[in-house]
Amino acid sequence: MRRLVLLAGLALAGCGGEPDALPPACSEGPDAIVEALAGAGGRDPMVALTDGTLLSTCVSHAFDDADLQLLGYSVTPAADRLAEEATPKAAVELGFLLGAVRRGAAHTNGIHLELVRKLEGTARTLGDPALEAGVRRGIAAGEARG
Repeated sequence: MRRLVLLAGLALAGCGGEPDALPPACSEGPDAIVEALAGAGGRDPMVALTDGTLLSTCVSHAFDDADLQLLGYSVTPAADRLAEEATPKAAVELGFLLGAVRRGAAHTNGIHLELVRKLEGTARTLGDPALEAGVRRGIAAGEARG
């Protein structure tokens, strides 16, 4: 009986813990995001921030309003910059960013949907079929490995 109580207590202790904190690299700004995305067009892209944090990890760990706002101040300008560039490489990078944000948001309770919608709107502004194809390739890669 004593073991059962101990095991139940351990199980409960693991269930109600605090969420993981937002990794510091997630708030390094849009330049860090764009720099990380430079590898998104490769054959087997490894896209991570300076400390190795995946972009999707940043999203899934942004639980409170402050963290989400801080993340938005990094991700949104990075997406805008890539859309303004309007090159095939930038289109893939923008798609990867969108895919990684979708991947991270899939593990949350829905508070990140506005960020996903914002990036989807930015990606739609490209308007060039060739660039849109790059965005779709990037999304697939970001959802798989972002």
